[in-house]
Amino acid sequence: MEQKNRKMCRKCLLEDFAPDEYIKNMRTYIEGLAEETKADAALYSKRLEACRECENLYEGMCKLCGCFVEYRAALRIKSCPDTVPKW
Repeated sequence: MEQKNRKMCRKCLLEDFAPDEYIKNMRTYIEGLAEETKADAALYSKRLEACRECENLYEGMCKLCGCFVEYRAALRIKSCPDTVPKW
């Protein structure tokens, strides 16, 4: 099967997908979140700025909890996992 025809699934690893495809899937997931669970755009941007400045950010992941920070930041009820949360 060609790489371009593969779809993200729960049992696939990120290494199985091209970076552009992963980013597209991530953005589609975030956009599809229910509005009542989603952080508003201003809060989401503020959270991502804090993550960009954090020493625990590594290739889009939080070294403290292992999450993809863009997913975590998109959820209204989530918070930074640091001992002194940055957001």
